[in-house]
Amino acid sequence: MAAPDFVASNLYVETVAAPRAVRGAVSRDFFRAVMIAAESAAGFAVCIIGYAAACALAALPAAGSSLLLPARNSMPLGAAFGLILVFLLHREDAYRKSSGLLRVRETERAIRVPAQALFLLLAIRLLLGLAVSWRESLAALFTIPVLLILERHCFASIAGKLCGNPEGLARRAVLYGRGDLQRSVASTLLQSPRLGFDLVAVVDGAPACTDRSILEMGYRGRRPIPLDRRTLSASLLKAYRCDMLLLAAPDFSAGDLAAATRAAHLAGSDVAYLCDSERTDRPFTETIDADGILFASSREPGDPWLYNLAKRIADVVVSSVLIALLAPFFALISILIRLDSPGPSLFAQKRVGRNGELFDMFKFRSMFVNAPRYARSPTSSHDPRITRAGRLLRRMSLDELPQPFNVLTGTMSLTGPRPEMPFVVERYDSRQRLRLRVKPGITGLWQLSADRAFPIHQNIEYDLYYIRNRTLSMDAAILLHTLIFALCGGI
Repeated sequence: MAAPDFVASNLYVETVAAPRAVRGAVSRDFFRAVMIAAESAAGFAVCIIGYAAACALAALPAAGSSLLLPARNSMPLGAAFGLILVFLLHREDAYRKSSGLLRVRETERAIRVPAQALFLLLAIRLLLGLAVSWRESLAALFTIPVLLILERHCFASIAGKLCGNPEGLARRAVLYGRGDLQRSVASTLLQSPRLGFDLVAVVDGAPACTDRSILEMGYRGRRPIPLDRRTLSASLLKAYRCDMLLLAAPDFSAGDLAAATRAAHLAGSDVAYLCDSERTDRPFTETIDADGILFASSREPGDPWLYNLAKRIADVVVSSVLIALLAPFFALISILIRLDSPGPSLFAQKRVGRNGELFDMFKFRSMFVNAPRYARSPTSSHDPRITRAGRLLRRMSLDELPQPFNVLTGTMSLTGPRPEMPFVVERYDSRQRLRLRVKPGITGLWQLSADRAFPIHQNIEYDLYYIRNRTLSMDAAILLHTLIFALCGGI
């Protein structure tokens, strides 16, 4: 008796697709191994070059016309520094992890790890009784992070281009989910070439939606990702030539997940269930590691007082310098606003700060004086509430310039979650209120993201990530990215 057609068809798919999948996995693994080796070698070379530059800078006042000798003598120290730095980066699994979160994490690591490597090198030299040049060390704290940031971002761009080519180095991924989490995961995949996914479509699991639209991601130079409203099926996954189905739906029922898994298997696609262990109402619960056994404590960890003190000092110093440098611009903008429309040039609005405390946030007035003081912010430059001068100020984010005064008085910080108006915070759920745990900031991860086109509280992942991982190096990375973003016209 002949076998039914569907048996022969399925058998053919399995016997042909399996070797093809193995070949694809081998090529991807080989590509990833080559990239890791190349990045390690580049990081080692950067340390040698950066330490030589640091020695040359340290010898600049005294060396006269010859800088080759200190640079040549720096080779052994640069090589030792490079070995320590590459070891620390491998220890953090930095060459395999994603470079998502707008690549701010890459910059933060490039600032922090060289400092750790330098302290280890200095400790080794002191233990061995070797001479230590503090000028070289301070110069190295500048030269090596700068070169390492450039090297890391160049490799991330190269990886993105190579993974996005049609040769199959990246797995064609379809994301299946709902709501804000869906958009957050899509943003992460687009900014994380090291994950090896080429996001080809997002399937929305909302049952009421039947139309097909385009998910326009807000990154410059990014192609739009189709947002497919059709029911997930094997034929749909085959149409997208899906290699991996990513299920990002914590509210899906067991039946929905089983149906999605079955559709993926029929299409010959792998399935990945995104763990969502951190998306709880209390994501800051302290964890205790007892010889590999993890316990969750009901006590929340306290605020890092040393970090808060150092950040406050940095806020005061930087905001004071900014106010002094920007004073002429303050006067010029104030005159422009007064000439364009009647009313004061400065605008103070109640915002919600740390622990729900209200404060006055200062901005340059960009709307007419009779506009409602507390209403949804304009989403278009053609909003009739905005003045002619206000359109220019908003386009260049110049209306935010007075906020260093808020930083100086302590109601805001340079970096942190963006403060929202009281009527918005009143509708926060318990999870969204977690962003009020820290002092609000002028800039942060959300402002640098494509999701800045959406309301702040709908992108809580950025703020929660910042709160969990905030360090001085993270703050420095955010400020650096904000500066680059502003110079490129992205704000």
